[in-house]
Amino acid sequence: MMQSAIHHWDRITPEPTKTGQRRAIFRDATATLDRLSIHVTTLDPGKAAHDPHRHPEEEMIILKEGALDALHNGQTIRMEAGSVLLLAPDDLHGVSNPGPETASYYVIKWFPPGMK
Repeated sequence: MMQSAIHHWDRITPEPTKTGQRRAIFRDATATLDRLSIHVTTLDPGKAAHDPHRHPEEEMIILKEGALDALHNGQTIRMEAGSVLLLAPDDLHGVSNPGPETASYYVIKWFPPGMK
């Protein structure tokens, strides 16, 4: 079970992906959740993280830098740095980087008791 901690950016190793890189921060149980998951994706210009998809858990995307085109239930909306996208369960969604620079964003997912 996770305890309070500081996760220093420069100590989180970036792992290369086919669309940029990913930094896994944590993915574990907490005192109130079956699992809390946070990672940071950096998308190269012109790339999508993955095909649009749905999942039963809620998700939050916080754009750290760059821009994203966020597909949400059939509508694509541009996100600028500092924007937050909250996704309800089973909403169709996906993000892509319109470029010309990389885009980095935090992905936060939480799994209430019994959902894992």
